[in-house]
Amino acid sequence: MEYRLDKYGNKISVLGYGCMRFSQKITGTDVKKTNREIMTAIKAGVNYFDTAYIYPGSEKTLGLILQKNKVRDKVRITTKLPHYLIKSVADAERMFQEELKRLRTDHVECYLMHMLTDVKTWERLCSIGIDKWIAEKKKKGQIEQIGFSYHGNSDMFIQLVDAYDWDVCQIQYNYLDEHSQAGVRGLKYAASKGIPVVIMEPLRGGRLVNKLPKKALKMFDKYPVKRSPAEWAFRWLWNQPEVTCVLSGMNSVAMVKENVASASASRVGEFTKRDFRLIDYVKNAINKNMKVGCTGCRYCMPCPRGVDVPGIFAAYNRAHTESWFWGFVDYMICTSLRKDSCAAENCIGCGKCERHCPQGIKIREELQNARKEFEGPLYKIAKKIVPIFMKF
Repeated sequence: MEYRLDKYGNKISVLGYGCMRFSQKITGTDVKKTNREIMTAIKAGVNYFDTAYIYPGSEKTLGLILQKNKVRDKVRITTKLPHYLIKSVADAERMFQEELKRLRTDHVECYLMHMLTDVKTWERLCSIGIDKWIAEKKKKGQIEQIGFSYHGNSDMFIQLVDAYDWDVCQIQYNYLDEHSQAGVRGLKYAASKGIPVVIMEPLRGGRLVNKLPKKALKMFDKYPVKRSPAEWAFRWLWNQPEVTCVLSGMNSVAMVKENVASASASRVGEFTKRDFRLIDYVKNAINKNMKVGCTGCRYCMPCPRGVDVPGIFAAYNRAHTESWFWGFVDYMICTSLRKDSCAAENCIGCGKCERHCPQGIKIREELQNARKEFEGPLYKIAKKIVPIFMKF
């Protein structure tokens, strides 16, 4: 395993374990399977584990596995405060103590303001005393490092970096988002300030692996250096010295081993000019037909009218990057095979989703485009017939 140093000289594995979506079974988290996956990662040298208060069952499962295997001292835990749910320091304290209880620990190495949106939000938190509360927690050793996770543009990210003496930050970054979100500009700025940068969405919600156009897959297949699409995406990130750690939501032992092998073989500056050209060609192939830059993060949800925004956009993009038929099938599955319809036609244009979208997507406009794409006569007929077949 390769390691990079944080602000205080601690060794951080370049591959981090994203704990938002552990392996599942019908009754909830598959703890036995997750235990095998986490322990495989730890034994291979992964020491950075990222969870959050709002990830269902995540902190509890992680804490149980670390305690059961007596490996708490081998890992660095990052969890997050849902600042958008608190009105006072007392609220923050209550949630933090609940997190420690779930994680079965008396401290966390990194504590992030979850999805900090702008400087005004940070100023509001400081006005209720969150900065003093943080200082107290650090003094007591309950929090080692403080930081924030971020979705948004590079200008506001840079303002946030300058707003406080942060120890770490977490951004969405991948070869499709090189010049969007915080982007390479934000990455380099944070690094110039000595702030370690942890990367989330390295595969853009799986789009850079499972939803690549055929042309992009052929480019990878014909290239003399043989790597999977996932490995190319990861190593593009690890090639950059400003990247400290890249998170991966691993839910199979095979995936853990594959990612560990890539991380162990990666080096800063290993990409050739030809490698960069390959990535540029792939980006052009992806962007040629993709309609909406949705990563499926679901921050836009829930919709007050029940519209499944990420599901609709996934179907819409599939229709234009793979085939209309399979996009239509996905749209039917997404919107009509449920008790209550969650189709684009339900949208009333309230705009709540757009206020929370990290990508800045014009959701209302794109939902209407998707509606025009799919909700024609065929959809209306299928919508009536399919539920009848489903009963049988």
